[in-house]
Amino acid sequence: MSAESWPPPLKDWVASCLGQMTDSNREEAQEELRKVISDAYSTQSLWTTDWAGVQLKSLLPRPMPVPSNLKRKLNESTVPAHAGKKAKKSQITKSATTNALDMNDRAALNRRAERFRREHELEQQKARGGQAALRANHHTAHVFAPQAESRSGSPFGGGDEPEADPNVPNWDQYTIVGTSQEIFKDYLRLTSDPKPEQIRPYPVLQKTLMELKKRWREKVSYNWICSQFKSLRQDLTVQRIKNEFTVNVYEIHARMALEVGDMVEYNQCQGSLKTLYELGIPGKVEEFTAYRILMLLHGRNSSELNLSVGQLTPKQKADVAVRHALDVQRAISIANYHALFDLYLHAPNMGAYIMDHFIPRERVRALLIMSKAYQKLPLSFVVQELAFESYTEAREFLEAHRAACFANPNSPDSEKHLDCKAAGAELPQVLEEKYRKVQIKGAI
Repeated sequence: MSAESWPPPLKDWVASCLGQMTDSNREEAQEELRKVISDAYSTQSLWTTDWAGVQLKSLLPRPMPVPSNLKRKLNESTVPAHAGKKAKKSQITKSATTNALDMNDRAALNRRAERFRREHELEQQKARGGQAALRANHHTAHVFAPQAESRSGSPFGGGDEPEADPNVPNWDQYTIVGTSQEIFKDYLRLTSDPKPEQIRPYPVLQKTLMELKKRWREKVSYNWICSQFKSLRQDLTVQRIKNEFTVNVYEIHARMALEVGDMVEYNQCQGSLKTLYELGIPGKVEEFTAYRILMLLHGRNSSELNLSVGQLTPKQKADVAVRHALDVQRAISIANYHALFDLYLHAPNMGAYIMDHFIPRERVRALLIMSKAYQKLPLSFVVQELAFESYTEAREFLEAHRAACFANPNSPDSEKHLDCKAAGAELPQVLEEKYRKVQIKGAI
């Protein structure tokens, strides 16, 4: 075991311990130091132990015992022979109080040493539990070298530990395992410790997802579906299940939320998916990376957007959905409204559902450019260029944004011409009033 491979906190702790050693305690302290490090190495807890909180008992201050005859002489010498009874009584009381404080200090030091000993033992137990979970998880099995196994052939030595769940990365003996067999369960916020009889185990949760997908195809109420999915997610969280099934649950719920415009649940799912993807769990990473870029464009969060784009891998950049999101970013940044609305009409997956939230703002910006470039524009051109579905939708949009100024207002919509100068007069103020602030519901 080379000291070069030690974690920095361990190196700092060792240096601190060596600095506290004296000639009187050096041999005992070095022996205890070697034993603590050896125990941590054997349990592979070198990197998980809070070394700043570990205290060597041999380095704790030890009050020197004072012989009883010396105490008596000291007490007698502090009181002059000619002092009165009142002075002697006061001095005796003060001496007794000092002795009591010494005893209290010694007791406090003993309690502190015992607490550090217990904390060290707990760290070793936690490390053993973490080892079991990591060995059981096939995603992290490659981390362990053959020499990490105990000499008895079992990672626990005695074989009394319960079997770890491979679906729980941080499994330990305190992990909750549900026993409920109910397929459907409404979502209720937890106000107390979860009970196993109220939680559905992993196999039941798999059946629940299949039934929910079937019900969604049958066009059941979204409110009921959402409650069921939140309950499903809660049972996964309580049991700390993090695998491909967990990712699938969040991805499906996020798509459903996008379809009905429930951005609160979508953003919560997207936040959880980002964490699950970072753990290396497979899923539709590129699809939801594209959604994340579009959401950042909606929120005009340029700093987070630049960070996310800078972290994209070559594989992600080559994906159709991610490339589309990056093209949308470029079109907005250079005010190319023609390219932007073409991308809106041809968005892959469910990207258009997210773009729906910032397209009205970009339409106003595009109208501002048009009003400066043209004197009059056919309403049919506005409908086509800004991706409206009908003349009625375009006209109502212009009315809602105080830009419905037509050169021939009495003509049919298909023959109307927009008076660009009059329409553009109010647009800057409208843009400021309606779109200066962006409300992101449910943002993490």
